[in-house]
Amino acid sequence: MARYILVRLLQIPPVLFGLVTVIWLVVRLAPGDPVLALVGDFPAPDEYVRKVRAEFGLDRSLPEQYLRYVAAVARGDLGFSFVFRRPVLALVLERAGATALLTATALAFASLVGVALGILAARRPFSILDGLISGGSVVGFSVPVFWLGQLLILVFAVTLGWLPAQGMVSLRVSSEGWARLWDIALHLILPAAALALRFLAMTARLARASMLEVLGRDYVRTAQAKGASAVRVLFAHAFPNAALPVLTLIGYNVGFLLAGSALVETVFGWPGMGRLLYDSVFARDFPVLLGIMIVVSLTVVLANLVTDLLYAYFDPRIRYRT
Repeated sequence: MARYILVRLLQIPPVLFGLVTVIWLVVRLAPGDPVLALVGDFPAPDEYVRKVRAEFGLDRSLPEQYLRYVAAVARGDLGFSFVFRRPVLALVLERAGATALLTATALAFASLVGVALGILAARRPFSILDGLISGGSVVGFSVPVFWLGQLLILVFAVTLGWLPAQGMVSLRVSSEGWARLWDIALHLILPAAALALRFLAMTARLARASMLEVLGRDYVRTAQAKGASAVRVLFAHAFPNAALPVLTLIGYNVGFLLAGSALVETVFGWPGMGRLLYDSVFARDFPVLLGIMIVVSLTVVLANLVTDLLYAYFDPRIRYRT
């Protein structure tokens, strides 16, 4: 296991280097001039424009800009924001907590509820309950997240008035302690539900398919023939083996959750990295765009590493092949 962990850790630096290169090329070669976005619609003297370009290093050639940026990233410096006039790393980390809260809540809810629904559907295949869960999963997987978010706001915030529609905390009421935590929890329900539905549907369908496959194996029938209870057969024999593909899907979903959070945070006014990314795109704030994408990419790489390690821990065949 130690050798497997070492091999996986050694794969991270070249992967990150490739990601930084691709992300830098995509962002820097995209249309739009950050200096013109900063200046605005009003005409500015050419001398001032040249001064701004020199201040942010935009007057240098692209290869030189790339080498300087890679060297800075290697030192842990993600640059300086054109718009916010702050270090990018501090700006991104300031918003990372809200995004982590939203995505972790959505991932936990989608994983737990999705696995539970998949097991329920697999216990009674082709029953009414199985049909409802399978049909609901297809619908949940097909609904666009931004449309679902607006629908949830319209129903639960505007029509019923049960939950807040925007932000992370109430601005009209100042709260502390448990009252503040409760206020954050109320604001979290709608965006987390909108973000989690698609991944809940994916998890439920995969858990059902995996459980149905495992329940047909010989060792499960042997356990049933020996008189093991249905609960023991389900959770002691079938589920540990059926959970491996689901575990892979959960780790795989981290990247899509972080990408989907940009839309959800924009719809619900959630003050996270997704909202910052949205604002930075329109402001052509290249350092912030690069910083967010690098942080998200690093998070996805680490999530995949943890998933691979857990998979190798539960399935010895993986680590013995390495």
